[in-house]
Amino acid sequence: MRVLIIEDEERISAAIAHTLKQKNYEVDCVEDGNDGLMLAEKGIYDIIILDIMIPGKSGLELLKELRNRGITTPVLLLTALDSITDRVSGLDLGADDYLGKPFSMAELMARIKALSRRIQSVYISKELCLGNMSLDADSLSLNIDKEEIKLTYKEVQFMEMLMRRPGMVFTREQIIDKVWGYDNTVTDNNIEIYIHYLRKKIGNASHVIATVRGIGYTLEAR
Repeated sequence: MRVLIIEDEERISAAIAHTLKQKNYEVDCVEDGNDGLMLAEKGIYDIIILDIMIPGKSGLELLKELRNRGITTPVLLLTALDSITDRVSGLDLGADDYLGKPFSMAELMARIKALSRRIQSVYISKELCLGNMSLDADSLSLNIDKEEIKLTYKEVQFMEMLMRRPGMVFTREQIIDKVWGYDNTVTDNNIEIYIHYLRKKIGNASHVIATVRGIGYTLEAR
């Protein structure tokens, strides 16, 4: 899972990131609300850890804007211990949980695991199905009309992203962030190579990877 930490206290941010990485989470950190919004709206994160008191755009302003844009990524708010008003406001704006400072890493991980279970409960089956396609991330395979096609790990990430949101246009930047990770030096050519091979592999599928000129790619029904 990928987590975005939006926290301007470097000591806290670093401690959270270290703990999450030890548990094999992928983590990105920013200190400013405007930068946080820019990353959060990419839709590549599974959980957002958001401090209310951050420079630029406040945590509550950021949360409100995300929900107004239809971004439903679970948000765990970090609040001052005695800030009941902020907690209530955050929950009213669409936060999924809150944690008062100071907090223990054990409690933080318990909250994150609870949010993770909510996410996973949405997808009860380990297989992701769309049309005549069935993606099994565990076995790195895509089944089309019961024919198994082996995929690489990054091809699975590509297909999972597209199949979870058919019809949504993903920009090249979003694809790079999701498949290779934020701040990774990947060129458009890398994307085109993966798209080329995926199109060949899913030639008999009910859906096709379409190019939206000048923007990116989407998965649409034939």
